[in-house]
Amino acid sequence: MTFAGAAATACGVSKIPANTARSAARLGAVQALYQREMGGDAVPKLLTEFHNHRLGQEIEGADYADADSALFDDVVTGTVARADEIDALITAALASGWSMDRLDRPMRALLRAATYELLARADIAAATVIDEYIDISHAFHEDKEAKFVNGLLDTVARRVRG
Repeated sequence: MTFAGAAATACGVSKIPANTARSAARLGAVQALYQREMGGDAVPKLLTEFHNHRLGQEIEGADYADADSALFDDVVTGTVARADEIDALITAALASGWSMDRLDRPMRALLRAATYELLARADIAAATVIDEYIDISHAFHEDKEAKFVNGLLDTVARRVRG
């Protein structure tokens, strides 16, 4: 089962973020970054696969909204390009004794994508970024983890946006 299918099956399609093009782009970006971590796929291959077979498609019975392709491409490409900087910001926001390795792969993908947006997309309000990724976290995690996402991203946002 794919990451998208597992999320839809485990949590119900209603827990996938609102069907907006930007929400769909963010969800797709998290999925692509997860897939990259699992298989090491090159960014161009991921972009092509998602554009041709995932974004705006029906996957395992779940319909996904058309995505804002430019946002999807930017988040995936930018997150990979700035991986060291992003991981350092996330690590600095984790509680003492925690490391990126303690986070599961879906959580790492989500936090990396959100942190990229907080760093590089000043045109999008920090509150919007945080709210969108909290919504995405509900597709893959319990409420406890959504609260973790909120707290960590709020800390990152204060550090990068002042």
